[in-house]
Amino acid sequence: MTTFDNVRPGLTAERLVAVDERFAVTHTKVPVLSTPMMISLMEGVCKELIQDLIPPDFITVGYEVHVKHKAAVSVGSQVKVWCKLLEVEGRRLLFEVRVTEGDTVVGEGQHRRTIIPYSE
Repeated sequence: MTTFDNVRPGLTAERLVAVDERFAVTHTKVPVLSTPMMISLMEGVCKELIQDLIPPDFITVGYEVHVKHKAAVSVGSQVKVWCKLLEVEGRRLLFEVRVTEGDTVVGEGQHRRTIIPYSE
């Protein structure tokens, strides 16, 4: 049985992202970061935090997201995407996630992932 001893609560990661048209909704007068793309960024930083800590024949997949999108971010802005691993129960992982622009919280919440075997 594979153990994941390197995966432990308290680990954090962050990434700076320039918001461009790929991340925006365009049905508003001013293109802004879309909620689905914000969630994708949150999931991505969680995945990146864990991937190098587990064997190469395993990956993580998301299975639950609870977030609030609290503020608009215009195209051209830079956001910080941050996560913290809160709980590890076997292969199940719980993260706190947050996106900020300067001091403004753009979105925050929790995200769950699980570690699964993977082969190409």
